[in-house]
Formats: sequence, structure tokens, C-alpha cells
Amino acid sequence: MAEIAVDKIDALKTADLHDLCDAADDAIRAGGGFGWVEPPPRDVMERYWKGVLVVPERILFVARLDGVVAGSAQLVKPPRNNEAQAHAAQLTTSFIAPWARGHGLARRLTMAVVEEARAVGFRVLNLDVRVTQDAAIALYESLGFKRWGTHPFYALVQGKPLAGHFFCKDLQPAQQLPAQ
Repeated sequence: MAEIAVDKIDALKTADLHDLCDAADDAIRAGGGFGWVEPPPRDVMERYWKGVLVVPERILFVARLDGVVAGSAQLVKPPRNNEAQAHAAQLTTSFIAPWARGHGLARRLTMAVVEEARAVGFRVLNLDVRVTQDAAIALYESLGFKRWGTHPFYALVQGKPLAGHFFCKDLQPAQQLPAQ
């Protein structure tokens, strides 16, 4: 049986950085590019991940399969000057490399972000995803995320517009009615 783990990290060992870049490259090639359509040069990818770790508003989670980094997700806090939306965070850059799919990593990764957002006091978690990401959409809906809109020109992939869906999840505990 495969060993799976999800970790919140604040530093990347060299081997983990290389595994994360490899997993991201594989996910991008498979169409789950979290913004990229083609993998960028390795130095650009490495700088991206190193940069994520120095931004105070970003919390990086990695998913591991048998000890190898196979995917990631980020919890992004709103800017400090946005008082009106300080209650809502965003889940972004979520992917699992194709070779590691089918082990429940995406569900565990998403739940780790949800639990962290709730633990630090956010009331809402937002995310957006390309319409082509059927497995991700099914996962988010199964975890209680509600689709609230579709942007018909969300992304431009190979010169063609691609729609994207927007989701939110209420992180507040369900209101208990008083016993009668």
C-alpha cells in the first residue's frame, strides 16, 4: 500500500524542490497548469516555488506519495488592506502529478487547506478552476464547495478561450438549533 502524506511547509529541501518542480511540470503537461499552459524553464519554476515561501500571505502545502512530493496547494490570505474581505481566503495552485493520482492525495490536500483556513479564522474559502478539470470540479463539489459563477473567457489556451468556474465554501460550523 502506498504511503500518502500532506505537509504544511515553510522551507523546501533541495530534493523536495526538484520533486515539486517535476510534479508541477507533469501536471502542466497534463492540462492542470494553475496558470501555465506549458512548463516554464526550470529556473523560473524553482524561483516561483522559492518565492511562494517568502510571501507571508501564502501557506504552501505539499502532498507526498511514498515520500516523494507529488503535488501542492496554497492557502492565500487576503491583502491586509482589504478589510471588507478579510474573512475570505483562497485555495490556489492545487494539483497532483498524473503519476500520483488515484490515491486520495487531492482530497487530503484540499482538506488540509480547508482545515488550516478554518483554524486561522477564515469564514469562507474561495477557488477557481478551468472547466476542463472534471476530477477537480467533482472533488470540490463533493467537499461542499458551491459553484457560484462561470467566466466564459477565464483562460486562453492555445489561442482559444476556455471557461472557468468559481467556487466558495462556508467554513462556519453549521448553526445548531436550540433543543426544544
